[in-house]
Amino acid sequence: MSHGRILPLELIDKCIGSKLWIVMKGDKEFFGTLRGFDDYVILLHVNQEDPLTDCWFLILDMVLDDVTEYEITPEGKREVKLDQVLLNGNNVCLLVPGGFPTAD
Repeated sequence: MSHGRILPLELIDKCIGSKLWIVMKGDKEFFGTLRGFDDYVILLHVNQEDPLTDCWFLILDMVLDDVTEYEITPEGKREVKLDQVLLNGNNVCLLVPGGFPTAD
């Protein structure tokens, strides 16, 4: 089996049309079919005098179809079925291609 190098955007591009589990900041998760995404990069200047401390962040906005939204509330886990969502990439923490949230 070949273990070639793949870039993050290549992996996400290969996921278009496939199921994707997305963990957001806070207590929300989404599971649905990835229809598309756009990407942009943000430069954060940590220290104006030292450019080596600059940080680059890749942000992905995504469109999902046939979505289940999971939210943990004080009353328990809430599930909502949605036809389509547009997710703001600023709030995405983790992408799991083909993954599905556990029943716990």
